[in-house]
Amino acid sequence: MEWLERSSGLVQSRLLGEGLRRHTALGLACVTLGGSLLKEFWPLPDSYFNNKKNFLNVYFVKLSWGWTLSLLLPFIGLTNYIVTRSVPAVFRRISTLLVGTLIWYAFTNVFTYIENATGSCHVSETQLQNTTEHGDKRACIKSGGLWVGFDISGHSFLLPYCVLMILEEAAILRDERIKRHRMKPLIHALVVSLGVLGLIWALMFFCTSIYFHTPLQKVFGTFFGILSWYITYRLWYLKTFSPGLPPTSPPGKIHKKAR
Repeated sequence: MEWLERSSGLVQSRLLGEGLRRHTALGLACVTLGGSLLKEFWPLPDSYFNNKKNFLNVYFVKLSWGWTLSLLLPFIGLTNYIVTRSVPAVFRRISTLLVGTLIWYAFTNVFTYIENATGSCHVSETQLQNTTEHGDKRACIKSGGLWVGFDISGHSFLLPYCVLMILEEAAILRDERIKRHRMKPLIHALVVSLGVLGLIWALMFFCTSIYFHTPLQKVFGTFFGILSWYITYRLWYLKTFSPGLPPTSPPGKIHKKAR
């Protein structure tokens, strides 16, 4: 399993490192702004990635929160137990996933409400002046119409939030107890999987910025995604009454050998 350990080390140093974590939010904001300008003034030709039926969009992005949960749940549970040896502490940290789920659910519904409140149903894309009587997007599309409203980009919201959450939780890998624990092959597998998933989210976020939505729709989506991360990990999780941040120790600190 030496290849897995090397792959895990590469992912930790290049994709999940402390330096990258500090600058990712700013980088994501720049991607949205730069991609939006590119789409408006120098539109790219059609490609595999602006086809909504492409493999990554259908089987990953549309299920992005489910994929993120399925990997972060065992990762947070295992690594936090190794470090704390406390089941209550593990459940407290896992509650970050509940918070994330509530954030995802709330913003998804808010975005849907805004799109319905600001839109109207049209016969087709070429006949936007001819409206039908349908009052919400679902009924409009079901009837074969085209709903035109302010559609805040859900991808621009959720993908940055998932990337930032993965990076924050990966901070626990600095703890020496994890590096020496007998379960490290499983941890290596989870780290590599989280790194690959983070790359997919970053790639599809970039594709969203250069191919889909209007600039304002993407800017609002990205803003709310970064804001959700900032309020939780940079403000609330620093408080006593919160899920808390991942427990870490300074690199090189000596611990007793984990059993």
